Amino acid sequence: MNNNNTKEFIYEELLPTVEKPGRYIGTEYNSIHKALDNINIRYAFCFPDVYEVGMSHLGTKILYHLLNDQKDIYCERVFAPWQDMEEAMRKNNIKLFALESRDYIDSFDFIGFTLQYEMSYTNILNMLDLAGVPLRSSQRKEGEPFVMAGGPCAYNGEPLAEFVDLFILGEGEEVILEVMDAYRQWKASGKSRQEFLQAVSSIRGVYVPALYSVEYNEDKTVKEIKPQNDNVPKKVKKRVVKNLNNSYFPDKIIVPFIDIVHDRIMLEIFRGCTRGCRFCQAGMIYRPIRERTMEELVEIADRLLESSGYEEISLSSLSTSDFSKLNELVEKLVSKYQSKRVGLSLPSLRIDSFSMKLVQEVQKIRKSGLTFAPEAGSQRLRDVINKGVTEEDLVKSVEAAFVTGYSNIKLYFMIGLPTETIEDVQGIADLGYKVVDTYYGVPKEKRGKGLNVTVSVSSFVPKPFTPFQWEPQDTIETLKEKQKYLRNAIKKKQISYNWHEPYVSYLEAVFARGDRRVGEALLRAWQLGCKFDGWDQHFKYDLWMQAFSECGIDPEFYAYRRRETEEVLPWDHIDVGITKKYLRSEYKKALKGELTRDCRTVCTGCGINLLEEGGVCK
Repeated sequence: MNNNNTKEFIYEELLPTVEKPGRYIGTEYNSIHKALDNINIRYAFCFPDVYEVGMSHLGTKILYHLLNDQKDIYCERVFAPWQDMEEAMRKNNIKLFALESRDYIDSFDFIGFTLQYEMSYTNILNMLDLAGVPLRSSQRKEGEPFVMAGGPCAYNGEPLAEFVDLFILGEGEEVILEVMDAYRQWKASGKSRQEFLQAVSSIRGVYVPALYSVEYNEDKTVKEIKPQNDNVPKKVKKRVVKNLNNSYFPDKIIVPFIDIVHDRIMLEIFRGCTRGCRFCQAGMIYRPIRERTMEELVEIADRLLESSGYEEISLSSLSTSDFSKLNELVEKLVSKYQSKRVGLSLPSLRIDSFSMKLVQEVQKIRKSGLTFAPEAGSQRLRDVINKGVTEEDLVKSVEAAFVTGYSNIKLYFMIGLPTETIEDVQGIADLGYKVVDTYYGVPKEKRGKGLNVTVSVSSFVPKPFTPFQWEPQDTIETLKEKQKYLRNAIKKKQISYNWHEPYVSYLEAVFARGDRRVGEALLRAWQLGCKFDGWDQHFKYDLWMQAFSECGIDPEFYAYRRRETEEVLPWDHIDVGITKKYLRSEYKKALKGELTRDCRTVCTGCGINLLEEGGVCK
């Protein structure tokens, strides 16, 4: 079957036989199609999950258009095929193909993955295998694609070190173009694959794991991580886009044929966070905080609405309530688009900065539910994690929401946080009850009908580059006991209780804090049939335990072990700009229940302003 016949077969014969063929068509409005005559670099942008999840990711939208704006680069999208599609592809000897051209990606120059979630790692191996690309970087030959990876999980890419040629650390808009420039020069030079990897390792924000050696102590902890030659940096510094207003943002976005998770315009209002929640990796690694101007945001919204036809805008950031001109922005967007019935949605809101005026503006067009994240059930534990909010804040916020007619409230919590007791778990139920009582305390003529309070609880996972990176995770048995306790404690019909299985969180902790050795268990788990591990119906815990056992790896060593604060961690050769000294200090303050102020009010000395000469904090 030649290439053209293969494309026709995919479209005519394969797609009608699978669920949601719209996942694989690739001709959506605003998708980009280029003739190959003048193309020098072909880039497969891979998201290791299904189309609906990947197409909801803002970073994918930005980098797809950024790369395609370069005349000699053709960037195409690739998503993990659902199991029915994979089965049909393997049966018919069809390799993994890019959506836009339907060409096999093993002939591309780059295969780039975004790492948003540790439980997508088996999908990465599965996609490489489907593509016909050797899984291990050491087995790839001259002329085969370079496998790249970026995103938050890349900050500890060690579990994938054997499979990824180069990692991008930090924000990608600038560094990815520098890598492409280096590739053009290398391609014209005729030099070896190894020489390209050596060359890009000198670009700030590029980590080539094969150029580093890891030694271990007898107790299995890491002894040393060192570069293999003097031309490789001892520490790899992340990349930061200093000025968001000068950074790239597309004028158009692809409009999918099928419903996706976030089917709307995502307007990124700022990056970074200053709150310093001690469990939150994103709040640490995305520092410093940088805002877009209100004028720039309105211009972006104008362009995207014009080019997409969407009727909803979502304000995107780590902590939207902290945008310095949020009220003015909302008022501006609502007044400008109200006549066109363009809605505005807000993500999870901080309960200490909730504004009735803000919500009244948002609901002028359409009303949805509101989401708040107290995170912990007691004030003591909220102080431990440096959440900086009180029960009074929550009661005032939900009361204001109920007065304006809202009746659907979601509350997000975590169980298994460091120092948590059963009294803290009971506090989650108590807060849910207080929200219900607050609703009934609002006069009937003011409140909306049909109260529904959703209490959603996830399990704490200790993450690298946070003050809790040294903490053990609660065992599966302990987490299940806490979940059971909470189910029994919540008995009001107005409260729905959602929770996540602790088995998945356990594996997430293993790979979040894993070193290179766990990569062997990852490979074995995939060989045994593990994939789509983030989907409950496909997660195979027993096969994962079999993989660890066969590889002689104890997962409890990574998930349940308390680390010494002086221990060499698998990610210590990566510099995110937050010093280990600061993280140790925050860890000690957490155990004492001491708060750290928002660093917009006073510098807390995290080190991000020293990331490069002159500082980057504003």
